[in-house]
Amino acid sequence: MAAMNAVTRVPASVVAATGLVGGYSVARLTGKRPLGGLALGAAGIMAARQWAGKVGSGKAAALTGLYVAGFAGSHPLAKKVGAWPSVLGVAGSVALASWAVERTAAR
Repeated sequence: MAAMNAVTRVPASVVAATGLVGGYSVARLTGKRPLGGLALGAAGIMAARQWAGKVGSGKAAALTGLYVAGFAGSHPLAKKVGAWPSVLGVAGSVALASWAVERTAAR
């Protein structure tokens, strides 16, 4: 439980962006896509739990959907702009959306 408390100090936007970039990095460096998927999934679950606690279940579901859509959308986008620009663009977009939703919920 102490590990989860330490993770909650990291903003969910950072956790989500790290999950997208980290999942791709792990898959690429190891050559094992399932291992990258595990990293992506673990970060997604952590971010979703944080979102639910901070902004409620409805907005958390929307942000989680964006996370999954970003992962799926990065594949066809990579064919047009390249893998790293795609992953970084999607990760930045998800992080920005997360930050904006969390910021408005904190008011």
